[in-house]
Amino acid sequence: MTTTEIPDKLYYKIGEVADLTKVKPYILRYWENEFKIISPRKSLTKQRVYNRRDVELIIEIKRLLYKEKFTLEGAKKRIKEIQSEKSKQLDFPFTDAKYQSALKSIKKELTSIRKLLAD
Repeated sequence: MTTTEIPDKLYYKIGEVADLTKVKPYILRYWENEFKIISPRKSLTKQRVYNRRDVELIIEIKRLLYKEKFTLEGAKKRIKEIQSEKSKQLDFPFTDAKYQSALKSIKKELTSIRKLLAD
């Protein structure tokens, strides 16, 4: 997706994201409104905290807008296409029925364990 090195952290403050991506904070806030897929949480002190996925999306949006010269609407459409392609790749990659059966069994066991722990 990018050559920008993203530090391995759980959360990034808006200033850190601005420094990493070279995008001003007011533009990041604007993109949050335009691209609903960017969804930073608010800390207890009401500061925006982004996760790694958000930072990667911002880098991709910046690339589409600034390098590829997409319009905002075009970039939104392309981001949706990229996400759709990724979700198709994640849809049960195993075609062998034996693997599918084993994974379903594991899921069932984990669900029952979670129920036991919740009680």
